Parts: sequence; C-alpha cells; structure tokens
Amino acid sequence: MPPHSQDATGAELSILQVLWDDGPTSVRTLTDVLYPGGSKVHYATVKKLLERLESKGYVQRDRSESSHLFQAAIAREDLIGERLRLMAEKLCDGSLAPLLMHLVKSQRLTKSERQSLRSLIDDIDGRPK
Repeated sequence: MPPHSQDATGAELSILQVLWDDGPTSVRTLTDVLYPGGSKVHYATVKKLLERLESKGYVQRDRSESSHLFQAAIAREDLIGERLRLMAEKLCDGSLAPLLMHLVKSQRLTKSERQSLRSLIDDIDGRPK
C-alpha cells in the first residue's frame, strides 16, 4: 500500500481507534463515544474530522442508508507500518532496526509479547518454531 500523502492528526487518530475497535459507525455514535453528553459543536467537529479522514483516504463512507456509516479504510497495522517507515526515513536513513531495537529496549515486554517476537524472528530466519 502506498503511503498516504497526509498524516492523521491526534484527533483523527481518535476516530480511527473507534472505527478499528467498533467497525462501521455513524457520526452520532462516534460523537457519543468520543464526547459523552457532547453538544452540536462536538457533532460538527466529528463530522469535519471524518470529512478530512475521507479526503486523506483513511476512511470510507457508506451512503446507502440515511445515516451514513464510516469505516476505516486502512488497517491499524498498515498505519503503524507507514508511520514507522516514515520515522525510519527521517531518523535512521531508512533502517527500521534502530527504531525496533529502541522500542524493545525501552518498553518492558510481557512473556507473551517476547514469545511472539521470538516466533517472528524465527519465521524471518526460516527456522522451525
């Protein structure tokens, strides 16, 4: 997947998080999740953020019902990959290794996460598990 021309802002990422977690959602439902007891201003804000995300290619709108439903057009993993590649280009001459090693060293991993990481490395190396 080619990288998106514009990155998602923090507020836009909040919307994407809900769409990834809950699936296709209306503006009203998104507003209720992000701003419980929110006002018309909050509704308008969410609507504007969705329009921006749609223009950037991060969400798709289903117009078949009177209440349009929005869904993420990019998987969480794909956005993580895009952002890591951009960061690697900016900071590490394109190499992901320094970023990955920093993340692993700076964050305490659970036993399950360590095992998943070992399995991934074994898969990459072509070794049986």
